[in-house]
Amino acid sequence: MAVREDLEFTYSLIDRIFRLSLGELADFSGAKYDGDFSLTLEQAQRRKHDYVAEQIGIGPGRRVLDLGCGWGPLLDFVERRGGTAVGVTLSSAQAAACRRHGLEVHLADARQLTRESFGPFDAVASLGAFEHFCSPEEHRAGRQDEIYRDLFARVASVLPERGRLYLQTMVFGRNMVPIDEVDIDAPRDSDAWYVALMGRQFPGSWLPMGEEQIVRNAEPDFRIVSSSNGRLDYIETIRQWRKRFAAPSPRKTLLKLRLVPRWLTSADFRLAFTSGVSANSVCFERELLDHYRLVFEKR
Repeated sequence: MAVREDLEFTYSLIDRIFRLSLGELADFSGAKYDGDFSLTLEQAQRRKHDYVAEQIGIGPGRRVLDLGCGWGPLLDFVERRGGTAVGVTLSSAQAAACRRHGLEVHLADARQLTRESFGPFDAVASLGAFEHFCSPEEHRAGRQDEIYRDLFARVASVLPERGRLYLQTMVFGRNMVPIDEVDIDAPRDSDAWYVALMGRQFPGSWLPMGEEQIVRNAEPDFRIVSSSNGRLDYIETIRQWRKRFAAPSPRKTLLKLRLVPRWLTSADFRLAFTSGVSANSVCFERELLDHYRLVFEKR
């Protein structure tokens, strides 16, 4: 999977800029507009949390685990609903930000989860982390199905019978190019170049090959309850994020200036953060990527 160093690059480097742009407990996963793009970003993110709560049961006395908890928005939502929330992340900056707000977050690898790690839970959620659980090298070695089956088995081990898992993730879409064509030296603006640029922004990460691969590997431990597509919602979410990140402020300008040495010495940094394009948006628009909200129930 993406190792800690990879996730520190993707998330910890932009930690303070992220919080200044989107808020201390803001979401960094696709919101839920359901086609109503008159909603604000905050309203659409709240709609997503309400949906998760309805699907897996979030409320007083419920203990919920968030795998890849980010900056803690769902953890905070669970606590405000009277539940108990536990999160795991491999980003030290995310963990520190969550703890400053009194949230229980562990710097841990979600793929090593056991019942002995944090005890049993009534429900589990994972929003935007599943795409980091398999690396390109593991995919090439033919281990992707094995990795997903093991993860689902570990999640099942902490849930009661008929306990639920909410999984929200990007997947490769119907127009995904063959992996051997993905190349940062491909012609700029080509499909192969945009997918390679995504790889620079999210090093160590490889996506599932569509919804079907996820559901198939969950089958031994979970049945699928519902599935909905969030591709268009994610495009709008990214559009709103980009507006927030671009909004000027003296503090953000100072933070960006501090990253100039990294920009000068790291080609990967320049590609990931200053390429001038939104690879995510383009990949969703071209259906190189897709996005799903999946609800599972333990068998």
